[in-house]
Amino acid sequence: MLAWVLLIGGLLGEAAALILSVEKYRLAVDPDYITSCDLNPVVSCGSIMTTPQASEFGIPNSLLGVAGFAVVATVGAALLAGARAAGWFWAGLQAGVTAGLLFVLWLIGQSLYVIGALCPYCVVVWVVTATIFWYVTLASLDRWTRSARTRRVVATLRSYHAVPVVAGVALVAVLVVVRFWDYWRTLI
Repeated sequence: MLAWVLLIGGLLGEAAALILSVEKYRLAVDPDYITSCDLNPVVSCGSIMTTPQASEFGIPNSLLGVAGFAVVATVGAALLAGARAAGWFWAGLQAGVTAGLLFVLWLIGQSLYVIGALCPYCVVVWVVTATIFWYVTLASLDRWTRSARTRRVVATLRSYHAVPVVAGVALVAVLVVVRFWDYWRTLI
């Protein structure tokens, strides 16, 4: 299952990151350009792309996604082909997806409470990153767990593997609804 999550999640994240990169380039070339995801005052990629948060490390965040999701998709494809990796590789993957999740959590806060807008492609990245993090973490726990008691806990987590992902998506959806309630209310 991990291989499929990495491959599909990596490809979805890659697609979103590539679209964001193209949109960011078009906006850089033409400041009057209206991005494909500027739908209303709340769903507005263009307003997010012009903020400092959109290039937090000196380059567009979407380029980080292009590189990162390519790695994730490649790992998924390699696993499906039967590749086996050393412990250091899995530790590096865990570190990378953990850093990605922490960055995404920061971006969610920035998007909702500082910038005050949503980008649909970014939301795809949020969901994909959280999902990839969770499944890599489950695999890491399987690899690094030694005691029988802890193995039972990990087995229970595996039994309900989708619950944390669904709960996380639901929590972000509630935050979005609450944060932009004044706008959503006008649509009813």
